[in-house]
Amino acid sequence: MPLIIISGYPSSGKTHRSLQLVDFFRKRIQDSSDPKISRLKVHHINNQSLGLSRDVYHSARPEKDARATESSAIKRVLTRDDVVIADGLNYIKGFRYQLYCEAKAVQTPSCVVRVGTPIEKCRQINKELLEDPAADGGYVDEDFENLVFRYEEPNGMTRWDSPLFVVAYEDDTPPLDQIWDAMVGNDGKAKVVRPNAATVLKPATEQNYLYELDKTTSDIVSHITTWQKDHPGEDGGEVNVPDAEHTVDLPASAVSLPQLQRIRRQFITLNRSHNLSKARIRETFIDYLNDMFQNA
Repeated sequence: MPLIIISGYPSSGKTHRSLQLVDFFRKRIQDSSDPKISRLKVHHINNQSLGLSRDVYHSARPEKDARATESSAIKRVLTRDDVVIADGLNYIKGFRYQLYCEAKAVQTPSCVVRVGTPIEKCRQINKELLEDPAADGGYVDEDFENLVFRYEEPNGMTRWDSPLFVVAYEDDTPPLDQIWDAMVGNDGKAKVVRPNAATVLKPATEQNYLYELDKTTSDIVSHITTWQKDHPGEDGGEVNVPDAEHTVDLPASAVSLPQLQRIRRQFITLNRSHNLSKARIRETFIDYLNDMFQNA
């Protein structure tokens, strides 16, 4: 079952909103007579439950290790029968993309809940927490300002931040019913989530498959480099690939040939043992490129 990713500024009330979601989901599960719903379990994962101090944000290495700890804890309990509420800053879009991929890999939906407390209000709350010796919370001023500066706001137009629910500071609760319907579905009929074709291992059966895999990906890379040479100085752009339904959506900065070749090699490695039809190689590689560009 779903992964609910909480995101917001430091001291914005993320844990308060997370606990509201925990209480709501547990009550809905307890009151349900549907066996598909009643078997669900709710997991609330945050820094406190993982024993992580806010001091990890003093420097890059401890912060990176803390994110790895959070990711590992989520992966351990993320199944089709578990609701996981990831209560943390989750301020880096690349990390949210990673969690989205973890959910998709186990074929369960995910969403992002943005706690939309204004920065000035967060700053006030953080100051009060630091001044209260009995309070469990608060970030030192330098860490607080640094985290606010680096915060990458969720964008509902991207697949890994969608669906996106924003909770204003004045709201009594998050949109609980809407989140339930989006994640669990009406009457327990949750939406079907399929993993990326590029990450599903199957044995290769078609003749000349590796040749087609190499040639098709090489042709697409050549097409992209030619397009960039013909459009110098352009930021991003859509590259139409012959005989493909989808387009390659280039990032704002130009992509070098070594970068394209590295992505191509990664894709070939992932799909060397797959049973992708020759017709699907082209579309799957384009989707893979777009995912890599969006997460760059």
